Amino acid sequence: MVAAVGKPPGRDKRPPQVAPLFEQPGVLTPRGKVIVEPGFQFGYASSNRVALVGYTVIPALLIGLVDVREVKRNTSTASLTVRTGITNRLEAELRAPYVYRSDSTVSREIFTGTSVERVFDTSGRGAGDAEIAARYQINNGGPDQAYYVGGLRFKSRTGRDPFEVVTDCTRRCIGDNATGTGLPLELPTGSGFYSLQPSLTWLFPSDPAVFFGSVSYLHNVKRSKVSRTVLNGEQEFLGEVKPGDIFGFNFGMGLALNDKASFSLGYDHNSIARTRQGGAPVPGSVRTQLGTLLVGYSYRLSDKRTLNVSLGAGLTRDTPDVSLSIRIPTTY
Repeated sequence: MVAAVGKPPGRDKRPPQVAPLFEQPGVLTPRGKVIVEPGFQFGYASSNRVALVGYTVIPALLIGLVDVREVKRNTSTASLTVRTGITNRLEAELRAPYVYRSDSTVSREIFTGTSVERVFDTSGRGAGDAEIAARYQINNGGPDQAYYVGGLRFKSRTGRDPFEVVTDCTRRCIGDNATGTGLPLELPTGSGFYSLQPSLTWLFPSDPAVFFGSVSYLHNVKRSKVSRTVLNGEQEFLGEVKPGDIFGFNFGMGLALNDKASFSLGYDHNSIARTRQGGAPVPGSVRTQLGTLLVGYSYRLSDKRTLNVSLGAGLTRDTPDVSLSIRIPTTY
């Protein structure tokens, strides 16, 4: 009598695991499971600004003053993210950040004849903008077949917004009668605007590598009757303000080194539209391109805990020079 042969193990319909580079994870949380992910992110950016205040007599001769500023910016964000699997294809996420920021602006006093550089230091700390998100796996995928995951993220205004902090201006920060440096005396910890971001992520397994990427569009909700706080408790009325929406895409490749370690290499790009005030573009506001080259590492500490580290280098002038992210997701 021949013994019955058991059924072969069912094919896993979930996307393959890769070392994460971007905020949106590729693998969904299994049904009934909860993932708690403490994280820390550090970013550093520096930029130079030169403003010519005067008029040109001939191309090589400027009559007036030169305002030179160098800005160094540090941003540290500690966060706690909780994800839960509603079904094997649908997960929900809640993220609560705590932000510490510090800026140092080195400049020469404009409109004064001095050779001494002035340093303007400012910082801010507090709760950031909380976020909720949902992701859904659209298809089954499989060998030589891509997995597609749709996502929707909502960002709140729980952080201190830029219009609440005091700006270093006596009466006005814009226009012909502007007075003061125009720099905030305390940095905000939030954007000041509600945002909604749909996205589509794809993963394509090709043993031993996994190729992945995503496209997204972040819509910022405009605010009306906005006022900025200046010195002496006065308010500068700004009216309707609408930050530019952001179109983003990224792509990369993940490679498993062994059963515990893997690494990923990718590129992330965001195109930010011009900010508008009262329906018209803000003077000096232009479309901004942010490009970042990312390298990520992942190591499985145990069956329930993983260490993820990613390092980013800015490739465009407006992108932070360096960013470092550490996350430790734990499954319950």
